[in-house]
Amino acid sequence: MEAENKKQIRNEGSGMLSRRFSAFWRRFREGSPGTKLSHFIFGAGNLCHGQIIKGLLFLLFQLAVLGVMIFCPTINKTPYGWKALRNLSLKYLSEGGAFDPLTGQFTSGSDCKLMVLFGFVTIALVVIYFLVWNANIRSSFKADQDRQAGRRPTSFKEDLKELLDGRFHVTMLTPTCIAATVFTILPTIFMISLAFTTYNTQDMNDAGTNLFHWNGLANFAAVFTGEGSLGVEIKNRFLPVLGWTFIWAIFATLSCYFGGILLALLINKKGLKGKKLFRTIFILTIAVPQFISLLAVRNLLGEYGPVNSLLMNLGLIQEPVGFLGLHASDSENLARLMVILVNMWVGIPYTMLMTSGILMNIPSDLYEAARVDGASPAKMFFKITLPYVIFITTPYLISSFVGNINSFNSIFLLTGGGPSYTGYQAGGTDLLVTWLYKVTIDQGSYNTGAVIGIFTFLITASITLISYRRSRAYNEEETFQ
Repeated sequence: MEAENKKQIRNEGSGMLSRRFSAFWRRFREGSPGTKLSHFIFGAGNLCHGQIIKGLLFLLFQLAVLGVMIFCPTINKTPYGWKALRNLSLKYLSEGGAFDPLTGQFTSGSDCKLMVLFGFVTIALVVIYFLVWNANIRSSFKADQDRQAGRRPTSFKEDLKELLDGRFHVTMLTPTCIAATVFTILPTIFMISLAFTTYNTQDMNDAGTNLFHWNGLANFAAVFTGEGSLGVEIKNRFLPVLGWTFIWAIFATLSCYFGGILLALLINKKGLKGKKLFRTIFILTIAVPQFISLLAVRNLLGEYGPVNSLLMNLGLIQEPVGFLGLHASDSENLARLMVILVNMWVGIPYTMLMTSGILMNIPSDLYEAARVDGASPAKMFFKITLPYVIFITTPYLISSFVGNINSFNSIFLLTGGGPSYTGYQAGGTDLLVTWLYKVTIDQGSYNTGAVIGIFTFLITASITLISYRRSRAYNEEETFQ
């Protein structure tokens, strides 16, 4: 069945592509001379049909884009247009390195960061150009069809009115798509591209330039070969950090998940007095910002915090215990255990609130039938309550697991990634995401940080897709309906 579904999806995809090409050829073949001319001059068809404003807008857009592509305006000595596409290869560089005594920094003739960024912006502009090109042809062909049907082509005012009525979804989604492209897609592509370069601010500052080059998959190979400026650290620490990241994600997710379920069962137990009070107490951990809670715990468990002081006053210890691994000599395993326990305090109330709502919606008939059949409370929990809760919360469980892989606050604010290892950025409790922060912000090795980020994305995306596709919530959607 699954093979048949995949085959059907492939056939539908190829059919959609062929239909688009056939529709494009049909517009060119059956279109009026103005529509044919629109393939080369934007807005020509609209102008022929008397749609002056729309035609002029299309024409001005074409002239503006062609002007940018041909004349190549510059910002900070870095051009847009065809030169930006040429410079994207990073072969047309000029050193021009000089020391500025006023700023205490080196300057250079070429800034590769801007060259890469402007190159991708120009590619995005080209893509938009062809999208508008296709829209201009479709608009002209629609006017042709209106003429053939004896209707007057729509005016610009009518088109605007339609954007606020029948095509209101286009009006609302267009700003969102533009913002996502400018602030999310382009920066993401730019940061991913750095993984394939030699962009390392330390090396660049030592050389007194802003220059770097493409180096293909060399940074990815360094994870396994140990070559490059951070190659030895990446090779020796990547697998241990990856292993701890998975251990942390599994225990942090399951402890908060099942702890929240048990807490919800206790609070919602019939006959329990003061339910609202108990819920309020646990919700307080949500009301207080997480970073405040984590910093407070860091002070409590610190070397000179109240917990160590109390234990020393009671004579239970002779010297402070490194609960959070803030020193290199502290225990790594103890620090890992403490971050998991503290994370339970922060995370369990979320699951408790969600599970409380689910428990209230479980049909009481299921429990009554189970009691009639002589089922014990434990059996009803494992056969009715737990399967129902897991079925409903599977997407939350998956997203929580992925979120814990990228859990920056819990580790960085509690342990700072410690205990540290001599000669390595990644400490005993560092996750991939906190290690990425240290590599980029502290050491300026953005190419290595991009590699770690890409590995993190591939891991989380794979886990999310595979686990959700294999879950009952996806395959048995109608089970509890």
